Amino acid sequence: MRYDLVIFDNDGVLVDSEPLSNRLLAGYLTELGHPTSYEDSIRDYMGSAMHRVHDLVLERTGRRLPEDFDEVFHARVFAAFERELRPVPGVTDVLEKLAADGVPYCVASSGSHERIRVGHRTTGLDRWFTDERIFSSEDVGRGKPAPDLFLYAAERMGVAPGRCVVVEDSPLGVQAAVAAGMDVYGFTAMTPPERLADAGRLFADMGELAGLLV
Repeated sequence: MRYDLVIFDNDGVLVDSEPLSNRLLAGYLTELGHPTSYEDSIRDYMGSAMHRVHDLVLERTGRRLPEDFDEVFHARVFAAFERELRPVPGVTDVLEKLAADGVPYCVASSGSHERIRVGHRTTGLDRWFTDERIFSSEDVGRGKPAPDLFLYAAERMGVAPGRCVVVEDSPLGVQAAVAAGMDVYGFTAMTPPERLADAGRLFADMGELAGLLV
């Protein structure tokens, strides 16, 4: 293994949540008078923390989202997770291999701790991610594309940034990993490869990842 720590993004990398959450986000913003398509949501918000949604809407329209926006949105997302969420195909095989080989790994997500845990519990990935392996943008001052979250995760896991690799599927996440001085592998199952061009390697099938890491 060429790395001392594998850092996974969560949404779209571990759990297949991006189609669900972006469909719901686009619908809710449209409902509130901010017309947003599914494609708009993927382009503008995929991989970002919730504050980016508030910031972009305010910047573009001069109007603030309702105070309970996050609460209502997350309630809708969690309900959809309970009905429909699945792990990304092939990711359990990757986690099994990392665990068997004794390779440290963790998750560093723009989502809240609650969102991460609900998704993992629903999909059975909670067996792989104990509390000390879970890091959220809630833990740092700035979310992706700032490097803070990845640097925080590496520090807590006791690994130098240059010995880490990040697995990401969003342009914002790739930017954050590069800014943190880490290698990054771009997962292109949902994201056009050209949008992840700054990643060191690109792959479209999670089953390929274990072979890329050695």
